[in-house]
Amino acid sequence: MTVAPDPVVVSIVVADGLVGSFGLGVAAEVFGYDRRSIGLPAFDFALVTERPGVLRTDTGIPITVEHGLDRLDRSDIVLITAWEVFHELPSEALLGALRAAAARGAILVSHCTGAFVLAAAGLLDGKRVTTHWKYAGELAARYPELDVDPSVLYVDNGPIITGAGTAAGVDALLHLLRREWGAAAANALAREMVVPPHRDGGQAQFIDAPVPACRDDLLGVALDWAAGHLAEDISVDDLARRALMSPRSFARRFKATTGTTPHAWLLAQRLAAAEELLESSDASIEEVARLVGFGTAAGLREQFTRRRGVSPRTYRQTFRAAGGAQPAGTSPAGAAPVQLDGHRPAGQRGTGGMGRDQTLVEAGLGQPA
Repeated sequence: MTVAPDPVVVSIVVADGLVGSFGLGVAAEVFGYDRRSIGLPAFDFALVTERPGVLRTDTGIPITVEHGLDRLDRSDIVLITAWEVFHELPSEALLGALRAAAARGAILVSHCTGAFVLAAAGLLDGKRVTTHWKYAGELAARYPELDVDPSVLYVDNGPIITGAGTAAGVDALLHLLRREWGAAAANALAREMVVPPHRDGGQAQFIDAPVPACRDDLLGVALDWAAGHLAEDISVDDLARRALMSPRSFARRFKATTGTTPHAWLLAQRLAAAEELLESSDASIEEVARLVGFGTAAGLREQFTRRRGVSPRTYRQTFRAAGGAQPAGTSPAGAAPVQLDGHRPAGQRGTGGMGRDQTLVEAGLGQPA
């Protein structure tokens, strides 16, 4: 007689008024159904809170939570979805329960601002992590011992995975499934959820963060000229002459006025112009490169991929297909491809039995938004 393995115990930590409705829905979709037919194990999925009872989500929807923090003592996977009211610090009871779960070998996954809870517990010290780009600065300022990367969709630190905002929770959880139970199971679930198994690039592709406007009249004349002559070879000396300044004075005044350097500003303008052409024209990659001043297709690909996390061709396919998902002319902050930072050492698993540990994971797999 074959004895079925124990189900994998998955708990999502919630607090009244801080339960992210979207994150809760994503976790329930991934772990709340019997997915054994596609190669996943049985999951024992439930919500956990400090004081069980009726709670409300961030949108006011009432939910009943039956389990207290003691359930974390036997959980294999612990999820934290949101914690956006920053002045409400997690209780010591919750932080202690999370520390104990981590010490026991449970996998901890934060989504969006859930990273603040793990950081408060001291579980992210010295680690590269991510959160929603909007709150990355706050996370870095509050916890300077963290290496906060706002450009990626998730970061895999083995026993701890931090995910970016909103739909990036899907990417982080699909990556977890792929890592623990294989690509076939993760891909099958992605098909059932009608989402891509993995997305290229990082959350910075979706951030509207234009270079600060210049309100200095002398600088404005020079920058207006540069914006209209991107195809030309433009130097700081050229810009300084048009602003009637020495190169050194120009660079100093430019930095004080715009908060960036002339080189960085010009690069951002060229990337923004390239984005607009890729979205709205049928010009070849070579022609786009020439028109915006990168000279060659290779030069455009190098800069675009380094700062957007995807190639110009992939960017065009994504945003042309999306019908202009990003307004022309905006300039997102630079992105970097998702990098996976390693996995749990052998034996660090929860009580539910996580299946074989994959020691090799294809770089750049999971990735939006």
